[in-house]
Amino acid sequence: MTGKPVLGVDDNEDLRSARVDPRGMRELLGAQTECTFSFTTEKGWPAGVVMSFLHHDGTFWLTAAADRSHARAAACDPRVTLVISNAGTALPGRRMLAVRGRATVHTDRATKDWFYPAFSARLAPGDPASFARLLDSENRVVIEVDPVRVAVSHDSTKMAGDGRGGRL
Repeated sequence: MTGKPVLGVDDNEDLRSARVDPRGMRELLGAQTECTFSFTTEKGWPAGVVMSFLHHDGTFWLTAAADRSHARAAACDPRVTLVISNAGTALPGRRMLAVRGRATVHTDRATKDWFYPAFSARLAPGDPASFARLLDSENRVVIEVDPVRVAVSHDSTKMAGDGRGGRL
């Protein structure tokens, strides 16, 4: 082999150059509505659930019934990670972000009043009012995740052969 190894052709180990850039992050967050919400259980075990999210003004917003393990965990230990991939979207390649953040669990009416319509418009554009009504129950909380940092990211479109070998 002569010259510098080509990522995705000769090398698939050092993936630093295949991180998601700001444009790619905007594309991914604009296309995806689901993430894996990772948290620590009451007994200290790592756990995760797939949840729908709304990305609004740089913050992630989710909702759950208050008695669910992930809602209780976020109230006890605000350190969470959201893993977002492009699976199920029209975006090419394989893209992902793992975003560490601090969760705040909201039960107040003001948060619910802006969140449910915005969330429903994004996730149920055909009938957002019905979805918002369904969500607006006494036992539901809104979880705000303020990002601390992107812990891991990957964008296979930055690799020759989309990271599966071959040339660009």
